Amino acid sequence: MTTPSTTPSRLPYHALIWLAVAAFSTGIDGYVLAGLLPAIAGDLQVSDSWAGQLVSVFALTSALAGPILGAATGGWERRRTIAASLAVFVAGNLAVALAPNYPAALGGRVLSALGASLLNAVITSYVIHLAPEQHRGRALSFVLGGWMAATALGVPVGLLLGQSSWRFPLVMVAVVGAVALVGIALRLPRLTLPATTLRERLRPLGRPQLVGGLLVTTGILCASYTCFTYAVLILGPTHPESWMIIAIMFGYGLASLLGNAFTGRLADRFTPARVLTVILVGLLLNSVLGAVSFAVTSLSVTAVLGLVWFFVAGVGNGGAAVPQQARLAAMAPESATMVMALNASAISLGSALGGGLGGLTLAGGLEPPGLLVVAAVVLAATLALHLAVATLTARRRRLA
Repeated sequence: MTTPSTTPSRLPYHALIWLAVAAFSTGIDGYVLAGLLPAIAGDLQVSDSWAGQLVSVFALTSALAGPILGAATGGWERRRTIAASLAVFVAGNLAVALAPNYPAALGGRVLSALGASLLNAVITSYVIHLAPEQHRGRALSFVLGGWMAATALGVPVGLLLGQSSWRFPLVMVAVVGAVALVGIALRLPRLTLPATTLRERLRPLGRPQLVGGLLVTTGILCASYTCFTYAVLILGPTHPESWMIIAIMFGYGLASLLGNAFTGRLADRFTPARVLTVILVGLLLNSVLGAVSFAVTSLSVTAVLGLVWFFVAGVGNGGAAVPQQARLAAMAPESATMVMALNASAISLGSALGGGLGGLTLAGGLEPPGLLVVAAVVLAATLALHLAVATLTARRRRLA
């Protein structure tokens, strides 16, 4: 049985690959529905904003359930926990694919979120304990690359399948998840970590700078999902054909992969906080410039500048994950597993808030391009919080 004390000196790619495939399946699930909102709304007889809540309820359930399920399963062997959570995730997606109405689809999303919330938290902590400390950034980048690859490969394929029925992509998610489940059962080393209670899991929240760091995660994801959940509505007027949206999603996925791979290496070489500062400033400027381009330029120019905004956002959103996780782990190295679980909840909370905020904004009468302004406001607040946390952390290190 593998324990944290037997961490290998080289990256165990034979095991990490199956975690990446599992992340790939959750990534498809998190992104593909955003490109099918009109079809979902029409089939389930709800508005586009209500259809968008299928994304939000998944994220909100994940945020709330992650710490609780993590504490409840803290004494379980990690491979078994990963397999069980992945099985629940697969079952939930099948339930959504077969849902006869909107409430049934919501129930399936809640079930799949319960599996995904535990899966994401356990995968991250598993990688941290399995990979050598000097290569943790690269290992996280490799596994998270599966999640990013979902936007480049899985989402376009899912959207193609979705042209016949929005339900087919969810079947694809279930199939990919089942393949990952087989690989995990056969190839993943066993790993047992000390059991933790919910109080112990939430103990890092007693540190103000760590709470601030987690809220930075929430802010980044909130800004991202405010726009991404409704990207088809934002870009649809200038790119009305379905093949255009598929190609755009493919480009966004490649941009996310590029950002993830690039910053994964930077996180092992430079200060994660400094890397994250550059990313946040870039995302803020991109949102502001994107909002201006949608407001004042002609339709043909907007068609080009809108793509520039979307792809740059992909680079930034994909690149933010690894330095942020490395930074949070460095804040509380003795509680890295619990911090990563809390970060997974912060990610889900941000996704839920973004989808909900975007839906409320659209329901209030704002045109879809106005969501870029909302995202810019969220990013400005997130950048200010990030700089405050970085200053406080540096001051405490000097005094230590």
